[in-house]
Amino acid sequence: MIFSLFSRYKLLLLVMLFSHSVMSLPEWVLPEADKNKHLGVASCATSVCHGKAKRSDDSNVWLNEYRMWTTEDRHARAYKTLKSKESRRIAKNLGLKSAHTAKICLDCHADNTAKNNRGPKFQISDGVGCEGCHGGSEQWIESHTEETANHADNLAKGMFPTETGVARARLCLSCHYGTKDKLATHQIMGAGHPRLSFELETFTANQPAHYAIDDDYVQRKGKFTGFNMWVVGQFELVKSSLNLMDEYLLSKDKLVPELYFYDCHACHHPMSDIRWAPTAAKAGLPPGVIRLNDANLLMLVALTEVVEPNAAKVLQTKLIAMHKASIKDKTKLEQAIIDLSNYIKNLDSQLAGQSYSTNTMRAVRKNLVSKSAKGEYRDFSAAEQAFLAVDSITIVLNEGDKLAASLDQWYDSLSDENRFSPKGFATVANKIKKAFN
Repeated sequence: MIFSLFSRYKLLLLVMLFSHSVMSLPEWVLPEADKNKHLGVASCATSVCHGKAKRSDDSNVWLNEYRMWTTEDRHARAYKTLKSKESRRIAKNLGLKSAHTAKICLDCHADNTAKNNRGPKFQISDGVGCEGCHGGSEQWIESHTEETANHADNLAKGMFPTETGVARARLCLSCHYGTKDKLATHQIMGAGHPRLSFELETFTANQPAHYAIDDDYVQRKGKFTGFNMWVVGQFELVKSSLNLMDEYLLSKDKLVPELYFYDCHACHHPMSDIRWAPTAAKAGLPPGVIRLNDANLLMLVALTEVVEPNAAKVLQTKLIAMHKASIKDKTKLEQAIIDLSNYIKNLDSQLAGQSYSTNTMRAVRKNLVSKSAKGEYRDFSAAEQAFLAVDSITIVLNEGDKLAASLDQWYDSLSDENRFSPKGFATVANKIKKAFN
């Protein structure tokens, strides 16, 4: 699925609320691998279920979710993308018969559950349908509409808890970042697949809502603020990245490491564009080396500098150690990844479930803008994440209209990743930073 990360003008000005607990988190089985049969979107699409033409005012759900999905949700078009001219070219370059039949493509562009797990109305061509996110409905499709049914019952029968921050992050990241079983490798990107980039809160807000965050919703499913969604998204992506590095990057059987985990734009820019300069997070890393993508780790540094300054110093030290180890040998890199991973897990347990005040959110936003103005985010991926974070926090604070002009101006410096200028990004950040005090 290819989303425009910067369709910020379509952002829903909502504070997203989701339940979350950082204690004893379960290892959820993702919908693609659950054991319940996937009955297909047609099973949910009738006018007496989720296929109404208009939103219902007499129910605690809208009942037009199928219509929303087919007309506005890009997940519904994910499979069709595999038949495009671009996808045919990618498949040919990879030596695949076709993109729309290849498992590596279907795993993210469709609800590619096992064939013996598909009901009579299931169609792979539906793309990422209801059960691709909510789980196979075999056990709960009938009972979830009963008056006595509750959300706990649905979860017990196999519904996936998309309302839970960590569960949602892991589900989204399984396609928008990757897992050990499916990854848009450097080879796949070399064949023509777009660069993957993800930020949970922005993507959540960009999705056309098919539910209302009202008192009934909160009573049934709990609440979770948009700022916490950003925090959880950063932690989960970093943890996924470090885990996958162990799976792919440290392989001793390959001469060239899996370049998916490196910063694309550190290499992919014109040779005449001399943009290298030292930054605090890459201290001691010389020019001319491929650099691990640390964009999301830098977001956690910016967060902890505000909420846990001592932790920020340790985190940055371990980040620098990983960068230095990456140009020495795999044994040192492996140990550095383990050290950083353990520290991230400890920080996650402390910070992901915290309640953050308005002043704290403002301070984190100010820190991100300030670090941008100082030139700390010289790589496009880091600059991209910093902008998305500031934009998301601004929406959570209900200041989108007030700061729209400044955000628009800053966005312009990121609108074309192939023409990105670190100096230009920093210059605009310095110009607008007073607005974010």
